[in-house]
Amino acid sequence: MTTAVATKTIQTYRLYIKATPQAIWDALTRPEWTVKYGYAPLVEYDLKPGGVYAAHPNDGMKALGVTGVIVDGEVIEANSPRRLVQTWRMLMEPSLAAEGFTRLTHEIESARGGVTRLTLTHDLTGAPRIASLVAGEHESNGAGGGWNEVLSGLKTLLETGAQLPFQSGPSR
Repeated sequence: MTTAVATKTIQTYRLYIKATPQAIWDALTRPEWTVKYGYAPLVEYDLKPGGVYAAHPNDGMKALGVTGVIVDGEVIEANSPRRLVQTWRMLMEPSLAAEGFTRLTHEIESARGGVTRLTLTHDLTGAPRIASLVAGEHESNGAGGGWNEVLSGLKTLLETGAQLPFQSGPSR
């Protein structure tokens, strides 16, 4: 009998933002901020272990017929403003939802001179389609730049107050 073992797939993104740890925490967890960068989802967090996480489509996605929750999960750890660990499952397509929950960790650390280091670690073991999508490998097909695009938008927003143009939703 042969048993398949999933290859460990972990993506790590690190960036330095001229903002306080609290400002970054708020931008990650509060809906009034999340609608201003990345794919502009309206997020809901119950920031306690076992709490619910849900992301809802932006207006552009809704215009394309995307409804309901687009990403869901559960909060594993919430240590404001330093560390957020959660499960994360993309629901926009049945094949993506079928890959199940992945694990997303945000670590926020003061660096120097008003600069904060944000490290996002996404354990995508067993979820190869989601791994490819969040790595930005389908950007040329209209799917967006994944975590690089989201985090670039977050950094720009916090440092300048300006929004980068964001993706309406996946190309169909």
